[in-house]
Amino acid sequence: MSVRSLFQGKSPRSDSGASGDLAGVIGPEDTQKRLEVLEDIEQAGIGWLWASDADGRLIYLTDGAREKLGKERGELLGKPIVELFETDPDNPDGATQRPLNFQLKAHNKLNDLVVRFADGKSRHDVKQTWWSITAHPKFDRGGKFCGYRGHAKDVTVEYERKIIDTKLAEYDSLTGLANRHYMNKRLESILAAYRSAKRSCALMMLDLDKFKQVNDTMGHPAGDSVLVQAAERLRAIVGDRGEIGRLGGDEFQIILPDLDDRGTLGEMAEKIIKIVSQPYPIEDEKRAVIGTSVGIAIAPYDGVDREELVKASDLALYSAKNGGRGQFRFYHADLKDEEEERQELLDDLREALAQGDLELNYQPVVRATDNTVVCLEALMRWHHEERGFVSPGVFIPVAEESDLIIQMGEWALRQACDDAKQWPSTVRVAVNVSAVQFAHKGFPETVANVLAQSGLDPDRLELELTESVFLGDTDAAEVTFKTLKGLGVRLALDDFGTGYSSLSYLRSAPFDKIKVDRSFVDSCTEQEKNSAKIIAAIVGLSNALSMETTVEGVEAFDQLKVVRDKGASLIQGWLYAKAMPQEKILELIQSGEFKIEPEGPDTHRRERRSMFRRIGIIHDDHHYRAVIRDLSTTGARIDGIAGVPIGTPLVLDLGSGQLVVCEVTRSTDAMIAVEFETPLVSDGAGGLVTRHRVSPYALAAAGMPLTSLPQGSYPMERMHGAATSKPQFLEVQVGHG
Repeated sequence: MSVRSLFQGKSPRSDSGASGDLAGVIGPEDTQKRLEVLEDIEQAGIGWLWASDADGRLIYLTDGAREKLGKERGELLGKPIVELFETDPDNPDGATQRPLNFQLKAHNKLNDLVVRFADGKSRHDVKQTWWSITAHPKFDRGGKFCGYRGHAKDVTVEYERKIIDTKLAEYDSLTGLANRHYMNKRLESILAAYRSAKRSCALMMLDLDKFKQVNDTMGHPAGDSVLVQAAERLRAIVGDRGEIGRLGGDEFQIILPDLDDRGTLGEMAEKIIKIVSQPYPIEDEKRAVIGTSVGIAIAPYDGVDREELVKASDLALYSAKNGGRGQFRFYHADLKDEEEERQELLDDLREALAQGDLELNYQPVVRATDNTVVCLEALMRWHHEERGFVSPGVFIPVAEESDLIIQMGEWALRQACDDAKQWPSTVRVAVNVSAVQFAHKGFPETVANVLAQSGLDPDRLELELTESVFLGDTDAAEVTFKTLKGLGVRLALDDFGTGYSSLSYLRSAPFDKIKVDRSFVDSCTEQEKNSAKIIAAIVGLSNALSMETTVEGVEAFDQLKVVRDKGASLIQGWLYAKAMPQEKILELIQSGEFKIEPEGPDTHRRERRSMFRRIGIIHDDHHYRAVIRDLSTTGARIDGIAGVPIGTPLVLDLGSGQLVVCEVTRSTDAMIAVEFETPLVSDGAGGLVTRHRVSPYALAAAGMPLTSLPQGSYPMERMHGAATSKPQFLEVQVGHG
């Protein structure tokens, strides 16, 4: 078919109002001239003409266009246009384009619509052809659609250049991940679409702990290598479940659509922390050791728009870092501006050191064969007049980000050596050394000065180090090790078994002791775990290397039996004693031979949290107030509700949309014990939360405004109307006593 045959003769009414017989309206000569002009345009390649019928099939295409596609007439004409062409879902202009099929069926005018020649092939094929098409729909006199008439041009070169420019503008050139601009746009788009569809979306924020040290000690090329490898690890973990972006520096963001299960999210965060924290090979056989912390927020529970959700995940990340790094946190409404809180904590810590408000407590390390104390580990303690007891896991990371850790470390070293002078000569003192402190050039000299001033025998001082001391300049680390051993002090490798390259460290570093991390002891009595075998392997390794082994974290007699059977030479844990002040240590020493007999539970059981937490209890259509006294992953002890028969199904309202289905297993007076239908999961901060929460969409349906989930209880009458039956149980007022 030629353009002449297509347009000659009767022509139906168009949408512009032109009608009837073209030859009759404008005259044969004018028609002829127009057809000649169109043919000249086609032959010159200035533009291509195309037409479709009412069913959307291609019925005409300029020969030049067909030849450009490398197709025969029969391969194109008569085929549905939507099988031959498609719009670009990743339009570089940023505008969301509706599918071509939708636009054609709407019978709207097409203006410079960019389409790809698909021909049944994936848009990920190497060779792409992009056209810009413009067309008007044609209708007959009765208003019936007859098809499209239009023109097209090849825009492949321009469009691919635009795609490349967009990629450069929206993707990080170093890692290949999306950049901040793209992630902001993508998150905004997802949340807008999900709001109307009532769907959830999780957002993870993470940054690399101690990454600055890599740049400072190993150089920026090493830092770039770490970023590239970290991005690859994140891709392997996340896969097609979400989108990953690098926001800049060492900050990363992960968008996880349709995921609100906090158990699954917590497991993913733990996996990210574990995998990203593995050592990174760098040039010249060096290794960089970093870590990561993760903050998690979930829409619509923690925010319904981008700004809310990003702020919530940022606060959760700061909370994770403030908790000691290498951790994850879910957002909750109690989180403050952690950046401001961190600075206040640092200022208070400086003042505490200057005022002498820090103190050392000592936890005994006993000989497994006869329970004799052979070492005391110095542990820093800080009691703040307003904050109360501040965990070292909170204030030590804050100090490590400033020069304060150097001063604190020197103070602890001096105080521990002075205290140890008052102990029997057979008892050593162990002092933890920060990686920042170890890397300081003056550290060996500080140790030498402290030993000289205290008069302590160097063999009685044990410096506990973690694998992080090997970060950076390995040559400098070797010099420091050699100098310290020259002083005669002992060296212990702490948290052994939790890293990924400890064996390589043992080849070169002159350690006298290995400390088995408590995480293996926690599960050493569980048959399905391999922890007992790992403890045995570590003990065998240390024996082969003529090193001592301390197993820490022993809290029950069944654990003690396992570690003794596996050959541990030294044991540390609450079964013997918690950390004590110097005064208590001196009392024990003065009482006679320095031995401590183990005392504690026969069997270790997973931690059960004691608390006083007001909650709601839902039964039928009534909401009762009560108090949780004990909480575990599988159940709870509750005070404040009487007359509840065993076997009664209840729903606990833990606040902030957390509802737990459970059944009463014990009932005495105003106390009940319940077992959960679905176990709770970790919140990353030592607490427990439900996997899922009541959706704000459900609350909105009950008449509440659609906002991120507010704090408090959501009794059934708020969601489903007022109660219609009499309450079956009695509420009893409960106090803190």
